[in-house]
Amino acid sequence: MANEGSTSVWHALVDTPEEAENLRLRSQLMRALRSAVNSWAISQKEAAERLGITQPRLNDLLKGKIDKFSLDALVNMLAGANLQIEIDITERAVA
Repeated sequence: MANEGSTSVWHALVDTPEEAENLRLRSQLMRALRSAVNSWAISQKEAAERLGITQPRLNDLLKGKIDKFSLDALVNMLAGANLQIEIDITERAVA
């Protein structure tokens, strides 16, 4: 695990900066998808169909089970939620 001087919760949970960044991005996508789904006045079954996933998989998303989703899987669900990603890449601040 990362040391006590970690700069984020993600760094505290995993061993490498790459893993931490992956978790951070997945978390952002999951929050956006969960927010979209919660705004729809439809059943979980219909929401799952809209996203192209099963209802149990939607339940995992809504419960925040980050370990169940890859970046690719989350990106693929964005189209069904009528969402798109905008990428802004910046240099990391020196700690």
